[in-house]
Amino acid sequence: MATPQAAPAHPKYVWWNGELVEWDHATVHVTAMEWVGVSAVFEGIKAYANPEEEKAYVFRLSEHMQRFDESMRLMRMEPEWNAEQLSESVLALLRANGVREDTYIRPFAYRGRGGRSFRSASENAPSILINTHPFTTTLKTGKTITTGVSSWTRISDNVMPPRVKAVANYQNSQLAWQEVMRNGYDDAIILNERHKVAEAPGACVMLVKRGRVITPPVTAGVLESITRSTLLQMFEEQLGTRTEEREVDRTELYLADEVFLCGTGAEVTPVVSVDRYPVGNGQIGPITSRMIDLYHDVVRGLDAPYDPWRTAI
Repeated sequence: MATPQAAPAHPKYVWWNGELVEWDHATVHVTAMEWVGVSAVFEGIKAYANPEEEKAYVFRLSEHMQRFDESMRLMRMEPEWNAEQLSESVLALLRANGVREDTYIRPFAYRGRGGRSFRSASENAPSILINTHPFTTTLKTGKTITTGVSSWTRISDNVMPPRVKAVANYQNSQLAWQEVMRNGYDDAIILNERHKVAEAPGACVMLVKRGRVITPPVTAGVLESITRSTLLQMFEEQLGTRTEEREVDRTELYLADEVFLCGTGAEVTPVVSVDRYPVGNGQIGPITSRMIDLYHDVVRGLDAPYDPWRTAI
């Protein structure tokens, strides 16, 4: 009997500045990276396998690449490739790597020549890297998390615009997450400068009260999340659940019937306690559960609507 081969530690290729480059050859000198993170932006995209069709679908690729383009423009980058061209590059990379499993995709734009100061990175055209790696979904696994409200305040639009996926923004998220983790929680809830709920580190917050889904508005200091807008649309159109975008007090989370986080990474993650106040009965709520099932089927293309949201590999 032949011994099964271990899965490769990484894909064969990355896409880097217009070319498919073998993994081991995609290198830069370490000193070139000194100030890269100051203005760098990125995207997080997922492709989900459809076991019945033996292929995978990239979820909301065009919307993600449009946000990537907007992030670059806000950081005054002038890329050589537009959103449509970069979308095609993502698909070319996935095909070259033979992707058929659940895969995370990260486009990353950065000033290519580091320098000794944030003022040194003056060239307009950014370097762009796209890489991929497999991931394990938590959808329909029963995973739940506990959360704590962080003492750190969410960055505001006049400080560092949170509506785009800038690498530097995530220092704020990291501080909040490290704080609550040390206090025994799984994840954080971050308040904005008005002491209203903003988001979690890397995910948006939604709550359910009396059958209505409520979430902070995009002006509350949140990332303009594609998953957030996806769920709001599906709640209304598929589940007949009313939604509301408005400012949220932290104590509303304590008294909510259900709370969950959402995002490309978080998918739909139920929260069972906030600051050790149990949410509802401390279990996954019925509305959250229905959305988990629906979202799972939509991203995989399992007899589900919204065909334009999925791009076949």
